[in-house]
Amino acid sequence: MLKIVMDTAGDLGLGWQQEYDINLIPINIIHNGISYQQGIDIDYDDFYALVEQEGAIPSTSQPTPYQFIEFYKKIAQPGDSILSIHVTDKLSGTMASAHQAAEELKGEYDIHPFDSASGTICMGMMCKEAREMSNTGKTIPEILHRLDTIRDDMQLVFTLETMKFAQLSGRVKSLQATMASILDIKPIIELHDGIIEIKDKVRSRKASIIRMIDLMKSKMGDDPLKIAVVHAHDAFTGEELLEQVKKTFNCTEVAFAEISISLAAHFGPGTVGLAAYKA
Repeated sequence: MLKIVMDTAGDLGLGWQQEYDINLIPINIIHNGISYQQGIDIDYDDFYALVEQEGAIPSTSQPTPYQFIEFYKKIAQPGDSILSIHVTDKLSGTMASAHQAAEELKGEYDIHPFDSASGTICMGMMCKEAREMSNTGKTIPEILHRLDTIRDDMQLVFTLETMKFAQLSGRVKSLQATMASILDIKPIIELHDGIIEIKDKVRSRKASIIRMIDLMKSKMGDDPLKIAVVHAHDAFTGEELLEQVKKTFNCTEVAFAEISISLAAHFGPGTVGLAAYKA
């Protein structure tokens, strides 16, 4: 059976990890010189408690090539094929580590690192589709071709409750972050082809969510979509957004997930977003 790997800059819908047999390699969460791994020695509640109690935002770092090598050996047998789907290489060195590990294990394992050009639930949706194809007997070249198509079509937009995390992490230009923080502006952010851009700014939470939906609608129209809602420590807003999505879009599948710790560290609690591609 094909082994599917995803790093924890990606997110999964409830039950997907078990149902689709997805192996998660943790991004390293670093605080006060100590490295933690999501799902192993730090969970969502631990992370947000850490931020609230200490007023400090942990940093993140990609798994090392050595961590990848050990992980691949743990989940697979020699001769197995591994599809390894990762966060965009324009924001992280995770893909580079995966490639180094794949080269080191060449001849022992058949490893295919794949750059999602994105993150969060986009990666999980790719893993899900890859497993569904594998289960119906599709070959790795066929799966990779489909993932290329999804990657080209995938749209991801989100809005932040606060610019504090993005400003401190450097994930948006510092001047833009500072201005938005001072003016209490809610940014509408797009991640496309691995690049983060502020597409719009509005002055209220409600307006930011409406603008985010409108932006996605302008991109995807009435085409049948596979769509997902993500949130960071704000399930209530996420569920409200989910209901609006069901009424607004031609959904063939709808997913719901919490944003991973490694991304919440950069964008902060209250972040909500939409990811979609044509079914």
